[in-house]
Amino acid sequence: MKYFYSLIGSLVLVVVVYLLGVQFNWYGDLEPAGSSVADVYPRNLVENKGKAQEEFMPGAKQILFGDTHVHTSYSTDAFLWSLPILNGEGPHPISDACDYARFCSAIDFWVTTDHAEASSPRKWQEIKEAVRQCNAPADEEDPDMVTFLGFEWTQVGRRANDHFGHKNVMFLDIEEGKTPKRPIGAGGLATVGMRQTLGSSAEQFKPLAVLDFKNRHRYFNFIEFGKELTGVPYCEEGISSDLLSADCYESAVTPQDLYTKLNELDIPTIVIPHGNTWGFYSPPNISWDKQLTRDFNDENLQILIEVMSGHGNSEEYRPWRAVIENDDGSLSCPEPTTEYLPSCWKAGEIIAKRCLAEGIDSLECAIREEETRSNFANMGAGGFHSVPGVKIEDWLDSGQCKDCFIPSFNYRPGGSAQYALAISNFDEEKVKRFNFGFIASSDNHRARPGTGYKEIDRFVTTEANGATSTDISELLFPMEEPLSEPLFIAPEDLQKQRQGFDIFEAERQASFFTTGGLAAVHSAGRDRQSIWDGMKRKETYGTSGDRILLWFDLIEEDGIVPMGGEVVQSKNPTFSVKALGAFEQKPGCPDYSSTQLSQEDVMSICKNECYNPSDVRKKISRIEVIKITPQMYAGEDVNNLIQDVWQSFECPMNGEGCSITFTDESFESSSRDASYYVRAVQEPSAVINANNLRCTYNESGECEKVNICHGDFKTAREDDCLSTSEEKAWSSPIFVNYDAKTSAIAARAK
Repeated sequence: MKYFYSLIGSLVLVVVVYLLGVQFNWYGDLEPAGSSVADVYPRNLVENKGKAQEEFMPGAKQILFGDTHVHTSYSTDAFLWSLPILNGEGPHPISDACDYARFCSAIDFWVTTDHAEASSPRKWQEIKEAVRQCNAPADEEDPDMVTFLGFEWTQVGRRANDHFGHKNVMFLDIEEGKTPKRPIGAGGLATVGMRQTLGSSAEQFKPLAVLDFKNRHRYFNFIEFGKELTGVPYCEEGISSDLLSADCYESAVTPQDLYTKLNELDIPTIVIPHGNTWGFYSPPNISWDKQLTRDFNDENLQILIEVMSGHGNSEEYRPWRAVIENDDGSLSCPEPTTEYLPSCWKAGEIIAKRCLAEGIDSLECAIREEETRSNFANMGAGGFHSVPGVKIEDWLDSGQCKDCFIPSFNYRPGGSAQYALAISNFDEEKVKRFNFGFIASSDNHRARPGTGYKEIDRFVTTEANGATSTDISELLFPMEEPLSEPLFIAPEDLQKQRQGFDIFEAERQASFFTTGGLAAVHSAGRDRQSIWDGMKRKETYGTSGDRILLWFDLIEEDGIVPMGGEVVQSKNPTFSVKALGAFEQKPGCPDYSSTQLSQEDVMSICKNECYNPSDVRKKISRIEVIKITPQMYAGEDVNNLIQDVWQSFECPMNGEGCSITFTDESFESSSRDASYYVRAVQEPSAVINANNLRCTYNESGECEKVNICHGDFKTAREDDCLSTSEEKAWSSPIFVNYDAKTSAIAARAK
């Protein structure tokens, strides 16, 4: 009996101590940036990279591969996804990102781009110190890897006219005094969501510490994460960025505000927009048009665009739209085609089917069907709220680009790279255009830059995340029983509906997460300045993950103009393309015994799988040429200006690469500007989520059933959701402007 009372007393003491700890925050800490391995990638492996390229293209610039879009646990979403209750594996500090980039993916450069909206003075200072620490072991003139400092400006708008999207901002220098005092967040919804809302709601994570007691410190740390954000004062408005204190939070509401603040800093900067086709948060009818103005574009800063990431492809344009904007500004639902099923249309079908199943008059059901479509169309990115009690499988493949290469979720064609290249602005005497160079990246949120080297470990190398069990899912995303009455839900009534609806689109999106792409730069050297100069020249390209080698040049009488270049001429341009497939990978990792990297590091950070090339290259199957003739007058139909594919060339399947030369025989006669870029297409291989929703199609090509690749417990961790796909590399365009004056002089001479 004494033992029983002693046991009860001990339990009571434990509970009391625990509750006191909860009350007085004994368990929460601010997680640090960590310390990276103070060593470099083995020199022989660095030299092997250069030798492999030199054999194919003697004397050419080096092609260096990197990742310009990387998040760590200093980003709100990354921290949240690292929690054990959401299939997370613990903290992902910047030090891990450094070690992963150097030893696991073995890339040549990467950029820290944690969300500025989740930053604090402490974090920003630690990020800068971690970047310097990561660079410290390397030889400055010939480094094994270069780490750049940057942040993500994460803007979101409810409607298309106030939505500008996300942009990564990177800086050349890392020395104190040559870097910003603070990152610049996106004002409005992003700031409210990542700072104010999180700070006020973080306390709700305390019950999770009880449910997952052994990992309780992670949840308390997340609470401290939120408290730190709300404790930072907002910077005073109207003061130049370079004059503000380092101890405040600065934000910019529009791209114009962002560019103004960056120019005030007067330090070398590059801005890279990304995610402009991502429909998870982007309003359905967004387009690049409003940003092609003096106010919202800075052609000296915003010079590159991300065409591929772990969220899918953002390159391709399509003529369909998710909604139609009417003359009075209202939005309506377009009819489906064989290429596209609008989600608003599917919403109406779901309601109509329910209505008829209840025995309600068909005329009444048709009215409800149309009202639901209208509601969906006018509710922006949250249109799925218009259908109560729906199952995610009911949406089938609605809202998706069916014929795009690994597209982003709920594709927005007006935000595509091709659309950006096709439009012009005629508001001023000089016509304005986006002359973007192309790159790709990972957007990994687990401090793992360059994840695409092997298609493995979906829950580590992609953004897959979610509840670990049914009980946890019901706790985090409470759901009511589906409504039996098949009524549509009007927008004004949505606030009364359950919050669990939000998980539906997140679950569908999980089928679109890939291991991400890579940025490639033609560089005169491996050093920081050379990489930066290559980016500034836009002598860049992107890949879907594999390290495909690609050269694309315009041939002139006295030399070449490489990808990213711009020329003025009247004669028909001739181009050359050379491409070489990526190395097939061997299992495991190279020999790191000569470094300070421990076997424990190889296991915990690399999961015992590194970039480990064999001597065998994959084959390039074809070269595709895309030609875009930008608008010559306001309102010219963009649908007729993008020729994809303009020309296609089959390649010898001998594994020795592909070399072609072609001429545009129509350039002079068409008398208009044009941009050209190429896609190098590699032989098919297995890729995570290449088949997205994994539809089962009927004879008419309609999706009848989906097999979603869930990010939570509903799809096994061992299932990498592999499908066959053709890895790609996208060159930066070459811009050939028609020289009417020279053409006229030549004609008179004849």
